[in-house]
Formats: sequence, C-alpha cells, structure tokens
Amino acid sequence: MLQQTILTFITKGEIDLPIFTHENVHNATQKEIWDWYNSPGAFRRIMPEWEGIRPINAGALRDDEETIFKVSLGPIKQKWIARHHSVIEGESFADRMIKGPFGAWNHHHKFIPGEGGVTTVSDNVEYRLPFHILTGWSAGFTVLPRMRQMFHYRSTKVTKDLKRIQETSDKPRQKVLVSGSTGMIGLQLCAFLEAAGHDVYRLMRRTTKLPPDVNSSKVIRWDDLAGEILEGDMNGFDTVIHLAGAGIGDKRWSKKRKKLIRDSRVIPTENLSKLLVSLDSPPKKLLCSSAVGFYGNRGTEVIDENSEPGNDFLASICSEWEKASKPATEGGINVIHMRTGIVVSPLGGALAKLLFPAMMGAGGPVGGGKQMQSWISLDDEVYAIHHLMMNESCQGAYNLSAPNPVSQKQFAKVLGKVLRRPAFMPLPGFVLKLMFGEMGQKLVLEGQDVRPTRLLESGYEFTHTDLEACLRNCLGRIKLKK
Repeated sequence: MLQQTILTFITKGEIDLPIFTHENVHNATQKEIWDWYNSPGAFRRIMPEWEGIRPINAGALRDDEETIFKVSLGPIKQKWIARHHSVIEGESFADRMIKGPFGAWNHHHKFIPGEGGVTTVSDNVEYRLPFHILTGWSAGFTVLPRMRQMFHYRSTKVTKDLKRIQETSDKPRQKVLVSGSTGMIGLQLCAFLEAAGHDVYRLMRRTTKLPPDVNSSKVIRWDDLAGEILEGDMNGFDTVIHLAGAGIGDKRWSKKRKKLIRDSRVIPTENLSKLLVSLDSPPKKLLCSSAVGFYGNRGTEVIDENSEPGNDFLASICSEWEKASKPATEGGINVIHMRTGIVVSPLGGALAKLLFPAMMGAGGPVGGGKQMQSWISLDDEVYAIHHLMMNESCQGAYNLSAPNPVSQKQFAKVLGKVLRRPAFMPLPGFVLKLMFGEMGQKLVLEGQDVRPTRLLESGYEFTHTDLEACLRNCLGRIKLKK
C-alpha cells in the first residue's frame, strides 16, 4: 500500500481554500474497493478509534443519501451531516457537509483502476475552517495533523480488511447471528462481517437498545435467562457468535455484581446451546466468548491452550462458561471457545480507563508491574473471530491474544512513550485494592503469560504483534512523513 498526502490551494472569490489530497494504492480491484465502501459496515470500520465518533446513519452510496454522526471537539459533541452527491456507480462519489464543525467540507473519493489488479483510492477534500479568514493560518498545527492521521488510519483499515476478505473469497458468504453486538467487539465485528459480504443478524435481549445506524429488520429478540425466543427465527444460520456478558471491570465487585458476572455468561450460554440444538435447521458452528482468566493467576509461567485451568473466581466462571455449551457439542454443533486477552482500543475496555491517568503522567507500574498482560488489538480480535468462523477445521479452545505478552510495567512504559507522557510514577498494590477491592486485585495485580499456539497453528497471521505499533495505530499517534 502506497500513501501520499498533498496540500494545495484553490481560489474562490478573495479566499484561498486549501485542498487536502491523500492517495493510496490497494492490491484490490475497483469493484472490491467499491463493494467495501458501499457496505453497511464500512463507516464503522473506517472511523478512527481515537475520535470517539458515534454513527447515527450510514447512507448508501447514492445521490442525496446522508451519513450522520456525532464527533468530539474537545468536550463538545457536535452532529455532522454529510450528503452524498456526484455518485458514479463503481467509480467515485462525493459527500458535502450540510451541518458540522467546519465552515465548508466537500470530500471527493475516486477509485482508479491500475494494471495488475491494483486500485488507487484518491481522497480530495476542499475545506474551510470556521471564521476562515481569521483561523485559516492555524490549519498546519490544528487541522492537518488530525487529517493526516485520520486518512492514514482509513486507508490502512481498508487495506487490512480487504486482505482478510480476499483470504476467504473462495468460500461462500455466511448467514451469521451475533449476540453482544452492541459491545465494543460486537459493533466492530458486525461491521467487518457486513463489509465482507456476510448476512448479519443480531441476537438481542428485549431491553437492549439497537444502535441507530443498524438495520432494525435483522434483529432476533430473546429472553436470555429463560431461554425463550421472543421475536424472529433462529433457524437457517450458518454460524452463531455468542459474545454477550456483563462487563467484568465496569463496577466494583460486590456479591450481587459477582453473581451477575457469572449468571450473564453461564445461563445464557446454556440456554442458547439448548435452543440451537432444538432447531429444525441448527447452525454448523457456535463461537462462544471466553477469557484468558480461564488460566487464573500464573505469574510468569508460559501458558497455551493445553495448560490447566486456574482455581480462582474468574477461572471458575470461565470454566463454567465453557462447559455451558455442552448441549450444543452433544447436539453435533462445532463449538469454539475464544479465550480473549485484554482488547486494546480507546473505544472501551482497559485502555479507555487507562488513558486519562496516563495523559496526566500517572500511568506508571502498578503493584510492582511484574504481572504479565496478554493483549490483542481490536483488529486482530475481529479478524481472528472471522478466521475461526471461516476455517472448517477449527474447533475447541483458542487463545485470542498477541504472541508477545508484556509485563504491566512494560505496558505502562510503552503507553507513556506513545502519549509522550512520563510513566514512572508507581502505584502501590494496596492502594489499588482500597480503591477497587477484589476487582483491582484480579484484573490488575494478577496476570497470565498466554500464547495463541492453536490460533497460529491454524494459519492465522496477526496484524499487530508489537504493542507500540498497536497503540500508535488505535490512538492516532503514527509517525507520518509530512
């Protein structure tokens, strides 16, 4: 993939308006590029993780369709409405800001075919800052750095997605049902599956709110604790992906919270397994979420899928969680358990909680910092799930974690480097226990050195094996040439 950024100016009346131009070359055909951009999941896939964008409507690539979202400008969320125009099917389209933070924004996208099956994506943005006559001079250090990071992220995301899609292009597209589709992983997984051409439905509880940009006709409602289908039909799906469960690190652990953490995983998984095997047309495969907490606190011991489970609270929950899918296995469904590590993204999870103290220079080692942290990028979490879904030979347990775990001290040091903040101020373990109780002990002061042995043996290639590269990508801190 080749990328190039150019800044020129055009004149309208008495004001020179800057034109931001970005080009990148993809190893994909013009049709493959167009189909990706025109998929329902493309907008969620292309939005930078660090920007905190909230999609409201993702318009199809047709004239007068609108894409609407909220974007952060410091502490303020502002609505951005972009209307498509000048659409040439399969070749180009443009969107003009109707409402938003800029004085003007008109973005032209062109997909230019080349020899050997490559395609150049050309982004040409004419923009005007608010009060441009007074503020235009500041673009070099206010707007352009952010735009360069954004377009680099966008083009890299397209490249990575297309590579994964091409790897399975010879296999039929699937009809997929996803639970937990409104969580950080579920939102991005569904978006990628849609961009890859799969027919995606969401399995949701009655009270769960559907994101506004999601097709409401592709929803099945159920009572997860009673095991009853309330709306829709579960027959005819190729794969079911079960991600639902109450957040482990969202609140301090009381007896009530620990029960919710357990019951929101074990009971729905058992109920779902029983429902699936009772269907006239059950799925071939069930992918169930689990966690590296399955192994318990193991110090510096190197762990893979053949290692014994632990015996603490999280390990016992993970063991029950995985055993709850036994009815599906006995009914002939191929069950896969995905033991996920720390998913690294500012969209949620551990990193979202660490960012503020790290930005304040308080992101040093915790409790000595020797505890190992097994991490995985959000991209690799999504791509690994797709890999397991599409690979017919995959079955059993897989560790979804990068091949290079780090100590908590190393994690803090790398995060500080990426953010350009000091990361040496230690936080004693007893302080964390006072603040968060047992949750702080289990999630921060303990850890595992987990390796994805079976995932690698199945042929999966990681996008991010280096923590610094992963953090720079998801935080918009890539070192770019100007």
